[in-house]
Amino acid sequence: MNPRPIEIVGGGLAGLSLGLALRRAEVPTTIFEAGKYPRHRVCGEFITGLAAPTIQRLGLAPFLADALQHREIAWFMREKRVRIQSLPSPALGLSRYVLDARLAEAFCAAGGILQGQTRIAEAAAPAGRVFAMGRRRGRPTWLGLKIHAIDLPLARELELHLGDQAYVGLSRIEGGQVNVCGLFRRRELGAKGAGLLVGYLQAAGLGELASRLNQAAFDPASFCAVAALGFDRQVFCSDRVQLGDACAMIPPFTGNGMAMAFQSAQIAVDPLIAYAQGAAEWPETMRKINREIRARFRVRLASASALHPYFLQPKRQQWLSLLNRARLLPLRPLYAALH
Repeated sequence: MNPRPIEIVGGGLAGLSLGLALRRAEVPTTIFEAGKYPRHRVCGEFITGLAAPTIQRLGLAPFLADALQHREIAWFMREKRVRIQSLPSPALGLSRYVLDARLAEAFCAAGGILQGQTRIAEAAAPAGRVFAMGRRRGRPTWLGLKIHAIDLPLARELELHLGDQAYVGLSRIEGGQVNVCGLFRRRELGAKGAGLLVGYLQAAGLGELASRLNQAAFDPASFCAVAALGFDRQVFCSDRVQLGDACAMIPPFTGNGMAMAFQSAQIAVDPLIAYAQGAAEWPETMRKINREIRARFRVRLASASALHPYFLQPKRQQWLSLLNRARLLPLRPLYAALH
């Protein structure tokens, strides 16, 4: 009996890592991706909470071997550094431009079919089709901006800056570059590219950081933006399999979005192999994957959602800063929930 084919809509981290694992099990797999490779994406480009079992099951070790290991994060409240924090386990720094391209090349080399610049109607959900196409649209309140700075000095390998209705993460990545990625409440600003990011920093009260970036060089091709971001507290899905950001988008301050993409692929791979081999039918496969995804992610999504306003609203940021200085901020329990 020939294996049943699997179709994956979306070629991000969840779709590519799942597709590669399926191909290693000799499952016919096609990925439909709206964009092309390589390309830049709005992403913090540091990974927390990616445990060894996920790396092993998806065979990710070769793709992450040269990722930078970040062990400390410097917290800034407006212009003032409030704490240097040691991370419970190292965060991995690697650009999506590199990581996506590596996974796409490996998927094709394993015999997978990758159809780039192809859009599939989200409404169509036949048996064997998995959705991993990225962020669902939310309210037009929030804007994500990202660019790579070159040889930008950092206080630590990671920096997190809290501003007025904004926060910005700086993370070292390959090639001596620093990924600068921020979440901002949308404003009417006329600049473009790096100038737009600098303008948003100034509007959020992060003038000193804006000055640092004004003195840095940039990779202009790395600039990208995404609007209408939404963040989910719970995972709701019953009539299809949704993975990665298509399943739920965790607030980016956690650095856990990339890990969740891989973890959702790990959850899906064995049930999909069983379906492809005829050992399970599609409704049973969907129920199993969705049940495990809810169980795996429900607590961390709720925890991150509860903390998120404290990273954005000025009055709550003051409480966050006080708790952080007193070392009472429950970050270790949050990190534990991310695994």
